[in-house]
Amino acid sequence: MGPAVLRWGAAVQCRMVGELRCGGWCGVPEARWWQQRGATYNTHMARAPQHLDDILRSWPHVPGEVNARLVKGSDGREVIQLRIEMGVMQLEVDHRPDGARPGGAETYFDYLLALAIHRGDDFVLNEEQCAEADREFVQFYQRRICWLALRKYRLAVRDADHSLALMDFVRHCSPSQEWTQSHEQYRPYILFHRTQAAALAELEERGPEAAIEQINEGLERIRQCWSNGEREEEPPEVELIERLVELREQLREHFRVGLTLRERLAEAVAREQYELAARLRDEIARRRR
Repeated sequence: MGPAVLRWGAAVQCRMVGELRCGGWCGVPEARWWQQRGATYNTHMARAPQHLDDILRSWPHVPGEVNARLVKGSDGREVIQLRIEMGVMQLEVDHRPDGARPGGAETYFDYLLALAIHRGDDFVLNEEQCAEADREFVQFYQRRICWLALRKYRLAVRDADHSLALMDFVRHCSPSQEWTQSHEQYRPYILFHRTQAAALAELEERGPEAAIEQINEGLERIRQCWSNGEREEEPPEVELIERLVELREQLREHFRVGLTLRERLAEAVAREQYELAARLRDEIARRRR
């Protein structure tokens, strides 16, 4: 992909990172709730505790910004570091962000899947399992916003997909509707992050038309959340949809992109232009190869 596309994507990403600030609209309610649900405190101190003064002085905290970096340790292992007000968080780049292997599995979701298969269709999460699922939601949220800030879009998509799959699973095995809804209300925010990341990844790898298609797919999934809800007030999805539509139209204008093949196909079907629709389907299939 040419440098013009990369520069445009970087400019959009700068705005996205700004919207990930504390108090902003982009996913912060999700962060607050999961931080409350997943927070645990361990006062155990190492035998020879060491302070972090040198690190903290050389890497100042910037209030309200997602300040993340990738570093390698003495063992060559790459990790994410996230600067927070009172220190630094360190996250693994693969599997569980905290590096734990619950029950020997790569993630707690994998552990729960194996447990559910063993116990059968009547499997229901107990209180401890609900708390551990909440912890995994928190950790993957934290790493997801780091990937977005670092412009590692495919990895942000990967972690969003993990959270969505875990959300689907716990909905099926939930002990109560109230607990289910406490998670489902944040599905649109995860889909929003996923759509942003997928669109910018496609922009870099395949171009603006593919990015627009990703946005359209994401919009449809977020609208489905809206239609499934039973709320009288205006849902948060409205603002998320408006932001994605704005991004899509910016892509069209900046790269002079008209209707995509899928948009032309939908228009042809609506107008009952079936021969044109058949040709467009063939072209879509050809591009997939």
